[in-house]
Amino acid sequence: MNYHKHLRDEQWDRIKEGLPGSKEYIGRSSCDNRRFVEAVIWIGKNGGKWRSLPKEYGNWNSTHRRFRRWSKAGVWQMIFNELAMNADMEWVMIDSTIVRTHQHATGARKQQMKPKRQKQVKQLGVVSVA
Repeated sequence: MNYHKHLRDEQWDRIKEGLPGSKEYIGRSSCDNRRFVEAVIWIGKNGGKWRSLPKEYGNWNSTHRRFRRWSKAGVWQMIFNELAMNADMEWVMIDSTIVRTHQHATGARKQQMKPKRQKQVKQLGVVSVA
């Protein structure tokens, strides 16, 4: 079955040996680790629910259960660390031309709000004697 690949081949080559199910692990070996990783990336990129996972990536329930197992085992942290080690940060820039703040976050002097009751009394022209 054909599916969209989010990882480049060189990224996949860097992480595939450390994944559960490879030849170094005891137990069932998994021939579809890449499809599974791509499915999880699809979920993250699209913000979809597990049930909306396209059929090309496999059964949503099996994918979710496997995702939870890998999370508990720390596999996702290993993948992140490996891919972040030599990340291409050339295009990552943040400067003041793209960062906007709320007008109240600029440090301007705040106006004191009058209590609602005072405003109503002033509008009516009633003078209160206390």
